[in-house]
Amino acid sequence: MNSRLYPLAVGNFAIGTGMFVTAGLLAPISADLRISSSAAGQLMTVFALAYAVLSPLLAALTARLSRRNLLLIAMSVFVLGNLLTALAPTYPLVMATRVIAAAGAAMFTPTASAVANALTEPERRGRALALVMGGLSVSSAIGVPLGTWLGAASSWRATIWLVVALGVIGLVGVAATVPAVRIPASGRLRERLAPLGDRRVLSVLTTQLLMFGGAFAAYTYIGSLFDLPLPALLWAWGLGGIVGNQLGGRFTDRYGPRRMVLIALASSTAFLVLIPVANLALPVALVWAFLWGALGWLVAPAQQFRIVGVVPGNVSIGLGLLSSAQYIGIFVAGLAGGAALDWYGRTGVIVFATALGLLGLLFTLATYRPARITAEETVPVG
Repeated sequence: MNSRLYPLAVGNFAIGTGMFVTAGLLAPISADLRISSSAAGQLMTVFALAYAVLSPLLAALTARLSRRNLLLIAMSVFVLGNLLTALAPTYPLVMATRVIAAAGAAMFTPTASAVANALTEPERRGRALALVMGGLSVSSAIGVPLGTWLGAASSWRATIWLVVALGVIGLVGVAATVPAVRIPASGRLRERLAPLGDRRVLSVLTTQLLMFGGAFAAYTYIGSLFDLPLPALLWAWGLGGIVGNQLGGRFTDRYGPRRMVLIALASSTAFLVLIPVANLALPVALVWAFLWGALGWLVAPAQQFRIVGVVPGNVSIGLGLLSSAQYIGIFVAGLAGGAALDWYGRTGVIVFATALGLLGLLFTLATYRPARITAEETVPVG
């Protein structure tokens, strides 16, 4: 595998830790800032919304930059945002700093995937995308449990300082190894949003939105859904995510993205239904969390491969829109999941998450047809 891709994975590791660790810090954040758990969960929600909105806007503004320079700027902004989060004394200021951090992430992650696509030969692109996006799944296995433990042992602000340090490491890695890559892209917002007029693109994005909405409605409030040690659950889920992401890349190259998307959707939705069973005992919960993470993360490389096949001439734009759809799903999950938690407790969150997952599965079965996708998947990407 191309060694120049590893700093991109490290950058995504920092971003994933900075965002996902919020789910493990709801208790210390709510205690420190004197807010409810659902209000603390909105820190992930505002990050997701800012990412979704800013991703296409910032991509248009930075279209003329080399991808290397853009990656450096993006990671610098992400580090700055988290540094300000660690220092912010009040809830409104913390919320504002999450927007800054999200702006950096919104520039970095889609660009990292586009660079990985450009630096890799076609027959290995599924694995290359899995490596770069694997930083997110590895963050859930290592960064999030570590940050959750640190937040409980010290303070949630100590965890954010850890994220700052990880971001600096990613920044140095990109500066040292990633070459100057120029990927043709339009600087006009209208042209960047033009793929939304393609029904195939909308189908991919809708699947992404519903899938992440269902999964993160449960993940964001996982501490309220279980009566078991939270770091252990997050560790098992993240470890499964690493396995699923890597297998997803290989299986996507071998079997095609459609099969992987449907398997991931069906299995991850089924595991949401089993949350009450998993809560009965820690060993059961650990197995459940590992399998939920592994089967759910099969989808990440497949969806990226799918969008690249649909818009081969606009790879960076397509990947940016895919990221926006993902974070809109996380925004919906945080907002509606918090409301469900306040009104109906953990049962409401489980029902809402399962309903979104089932809707995503049914939608994908209806719109992602083998005969049409065969033509898409054979389009060369370059």
